[in-house]
Amino acid sequence: MSDESVRIMCPNLTCRKVLAVPASARGKTVRCRNCATTIRIPATLGQAEPTPPAKKSA
Repeated sequence: MSDESVRIMCPNLTCRKVLAVPASARGKTVRCRNCATTIRIPATLGQAEPTPPAKKSA
């Protein structure tokens, strides 16, 4: 296991602060220190937001 941190942006549109949380917080809920919004940290990096398939342009 590595000791890296997870960087995530606060989902509050008036805050949008980038937070660095320890990797051990994956799968847990944390609170933004700037605006107190609760944020769920994804368990793995790929679960944050699946990207839709790209459309081919001719």
